[in-house]
Amino acid sequence: MKKIFSLAIVGLLAFSVVSCDRNNNDVVDQVQGTDTYSTAYDLNNVSFVKNASGIYAISRNFNSALIESDVVLIYRKSSTLSDGTAVWQSIPRTLFLTQGELDYDFDFSRLDILIKAGGTFDPALAPTYINNQTFRIVVVPAKTGKNASANSVDTRDYNAVARFYNIKDANLKSL
Repeated sequence: MKKIFSLAIVGLLAFSVVSCDRNNNDVVDQVQGTDTYSTAYDLNNVSFVKNASGIYAISRNFNSALIESDVVLIYRKSSTLSDGTAVWQSIPRTLFLTQGELDYDFDFSRLDILIKAGGTFDPALAPTYINNQTFRIVVVPAKTGKNASANSVDTRDYNAVARFYNIKDANLKSL
C-alpha cells in the first residue's frame, strides 16, 4: 500500500510540474494584456529646422497624451526598394558621410517628440539628409518589454516590430 501511495504522490507532483508553465508563449496575449495598444504615425516629407540653440530638429505633439508607461520607437525611411517597399532604419543612428558623421537622435515625453540631426559637421552641408525626410513613430506598451523572453522583438527592425504589435500600414496616422 505504501508503494502505491508513494507512486501516486510522485505522479501527482510530476503532473503539476509539467502542467504549470509561467511562460506566456502567445505574443498576442502579451500585447493585449496591457493598457496601451500599439499605434504608429507617419511624418512625411518633413525638414529639420535649425533652432535658436543651433540644433536641427523636428518636433511634433501627440494627438493625445501617452500613458506614462508607453515607449516610443522612431524609424527613418532611408530608401525604397524597386518594388516600392520602404527601407526603415531605427534611430538613434549614425551615418558616415564624406563630410563626416551625421547623427539622428530623438527624445519624447507623454506629449511630444523631438527628432534631432547633428554630428561632426553642419548638417546643412548635407541637405539630402535633413530635408524632405520621412519618419515612422511607433508607440508601444512598455509592459511587453519588461519580461524579455524568446518572444521579444528586435526593436531595431521596423518590420519585426510591426509583426509583433500587429501594426498595419493601412492604420497609420499622421502626426
